[in-house]
Amino acid sequence: MSWGIILAATVIVILMFLYEWPKMKQHSKKEKTAFVVIAAIGWVLAILLVVFPDMKGPTQWVDALYKPLGKLLE
Repeated sequence: MSWGIILAATVIVILMFLYEWPKMKQHSKKEKTAFVVIAAIGWVLAILLVVFPDMKGPTQWVDALYKPLGKLLE
């Protein structure tokens, strides 16, 4: 079942590229780079959540990183 979800996420990202890429201006390199980076990060996060469903969320990561600093400042 997870392979189907991974395939569906990949197809959705490909469809996004096929729909949005021609609409972007020809010389807007920054816009295209931002689109590719954000889409790639979203795709990787979607795959990671399918493979590791019990993975910690972003707020838990931030809490784990800053908890020792908070104890030092008390």
